[in-house]
Amino acid sequence: SLLPPLLALLCLGVADPNPDPDRDPDEPWCPYKVGGDGAAGARLCFRPPARGFQCSARGCRAHRSAGGALVANVLRNGSVLLQWGLRHWGPPRPAAAAAALRGFALNCSWDGTYTRFPCDSVELGAACRDYLLAEAHGSVRYRLCLQPRYAPPRPAPPAQCVEFRVEPAAMRDIVVAMTAVGGSICVMLVFICLLVAYITENLMSPALARGGGGGGG
Repeated sequence: SLLPPLLALLCLGVADPNPDPDRDPDEPWCPYKVGGDGAAGARLCFRPPARGFQCSARGCRAHRSAGGALVANVLRNGSVLLQWGLRHWGPPRPAAAAAALRGFALNCSWDGTYTRFPCDSVELGAACRDYLLAEAHGSVRYRLCLQPRYAPPRPAPPAQCVEFRVEPAAMRDIVVAMTAVGGSICVMLVFICLLVAYITENLMSPALARGGGGGGG
């Protein structure tokens, strides 16, 4: 069916590489709903799984929850790729428990000056094992909590949370620009000092010498 790819394009789904052994190969698309001001504003979207993604030390920092189920890969471009697996939510579950999985609930919040503000909540399908937070604000401490949802009467396990801070891209650009400007200023100062020394040595000294000779005659 062409419906999932079409919806993915409409919802601006982002493809990032990552293999996941828990993912069903027959369900390669991750359905999710993002709710901001309420359930009425939520819309169903699809995104492809992140396959083969590895967080390299040069361009990424990984933050793992206390239980190890949820990992936040903070990238240098300001986006955050979340990854998780069911095997970290306790002992191995039987096939019946896996079949009872209905999806995941992702809640986001960030620290303000005096209080904590909620971000958009996300409901993800049972086939999802990753989610991309494309626009994270710099210099803000985020807290994301993920909880599996099972069909009743099976209770949902406790949520696992991860906290991280995104490096502000604007500040990084300012530092780079200031470094470049500072280097240029240093080069200009060295050039001015050399020019002054040259003028003093080659232009002022002969003039003083001529002035001294004329006075002696």
